[in-house]
Amino acid sequence: MHTRSEEDLLDLEILDSVAGLFGRLVAEGETLAKSFGIPVFVIKALHMLDNPLAMKDLGQRMHCDPSFITSIADTLEKHGLAVREPDPADRRVKRLVLTPAGADLKARLENEVLSRTPWRQCLTREQRTNLLTLIRAMSPPLSAAEAENCEEVNKLLVSAAEPISAAAPAAR
Repeated sequence: MHTRSEEDLLDLEILDSVAGLFGRLVAEGETLAKSFGIPVFVIKALHMLDNPLAMKDLGQRMHCDPSFITSIADTLEKHGLAVREPDPADRRVKRLVLTPAGADLKARLENEVLSRTPWRQCLTREQRTNLLTLIRAMSPPLSAAEAENCEEVNKLLVSAAEPISAAAPAAR
């Protein structure tokens, strides 16, 4: 039987804990999306649309290829949450702009997400600040291979997504 060092055991415990936290966050996101009748990727897209944003820029922020962003834009437009408009600086560039319904849904979703985060429920402000510093230290930009893998996962999410219902529930 192989004996692990204390350092290895600590790192394996960290790995298990991070995997558990990630699983919890994914489950919470899926539950939230289902309660609002939207695909999970809509939560992330709406969160990133604070101001009019070029579709290319949204793709970079979401680590998605242009075809997936087109699907996201189609979904948002179809349900009246955003519109595509030409960028005033370069009319060849299309940007997404939230509609009032999209801005309202974004605010409701973000309030729900914030109320469900385990760090807000369990950690002090100082601990959350330290956690953010640690996460940023471990989160370098994605490599090309990692970004491509994210694109494949996103394509699978789109194909499995449920349609958005017009009447999302009110925030709790």
